Amino acid sequence: MIIGEAGRAAQSVFGDVPGPVYGGAGAGGGTFEMEPAELDAVIGLWEDQLTKITADGRKIVDIIAALKPPGQDSASSGYASTGSDSLRALQEQNDSMRQYVQGYLTKLKAAKDKTVATDQANAELGQAR
Repeated sequence: MIIGEAGRAAQSVFGDVPGPVYGGAGAGGGTFEMEPAELDAVIGLWEDQLTKITADGRKIVDIIAALKPPGQDSASSGYASTGSDSLRALQEQNDSMRQYVQGYLTKLKAAKDKTVATDQANAELGQAR
């Protein structure tokens, strides 16, 4: 079950996620709540995406290194240069995606740690009563 704008955003990237995903209200802020196990599942999905992005980045670097003009003439050199420029732009975009996902994973892991700590503190308070 997907609830809220953030949940729909996650669904658009990963498809259906097992269990409920609660998203905030949007422009006015709001809440985003997940159980630790649900956060683990989402973290795993983002880690999978990071693995794919990183692998794509390696392929782009390999292609850039292998790109050679098909001939010795200026048209061939221009073709290779244009291709190289395009691939470098793709590499920058890939680097940007990788950095975004790494940052998002850091935030998700911090949220999970905070959720676990809060749940433990609440359980200890409940036992003390």
